[in-house]
Amino acid sequence: MVSNPQLRSPAIAESKINQKSLILHPLARFVNEETVALLFNLSPEQIYRIDCFRYVVYVHGKGVSKFVSYADFPPIVGTMSPTGADFVLWHKRWRKRWKSKQAPAFWINFYAYQFKKAPSVAKLRGWGELVAVVKSEFSEVQLQELRKIYVQEKNLWDQF
Repeated sequence: MVSNPQLRSPAIAESKINQKSLILHPLARFVNEETVALLFNLSPEQIYRIDCFRYVVYVHGKGVSKFVSYADFPPIVGTMSPTGADFVLWHKRWRKRWKSKQAPAFWINFYAYQFKKAPSVAKLRGWGELVAVVKSEFSEVQLQELRKIYVQEKNLWDQF
C-alpha cells in the first residue's frame, strides 16, 4: 500500500527523531524535539531532523549541524526515572567535557523553563519531583534557584 502524504491529518505531526541504530543508548529516552530546540536556541519548526546513533545524537536544524552526546540531555517527565547507570554516564561526560561534577548550566535553564511553562499544577509537581531525583547533580546555589522558581510558579497556580 502506498501512503499518500496529502491524506495525512495536519494535526498529526511527524516525529523528527530517527533511530539509526538497532541498539538504543540508555539515555536515548531523554532525547526529544523540545529539549533539542532549547539546547540550540531554536524553535521546534527550525529542527529538520534528529538522528539517534548508537553513541551520539546528530542534530540538523536551521544553522545547526552538530553531534551531541546523549549525556547532554537532562531527564524528562514521562520517561523511566533516571537509574544509577544514567548518573554514571552523566558524570563521565561532565568530567570529560566541563571538568565538573555538576550538571551543566543548560540543565538549570531547562528545568526553570519546564517549571514556567507547566500547563497544570500536576505537571509542575511532576517536574519538581524529577528535579528532586537529580538534585544531587546541582550545587546548593543552583538548587535554591530552581526551588525559588518552582515556588513562584506553584504560588501562581494556587491563586487560580
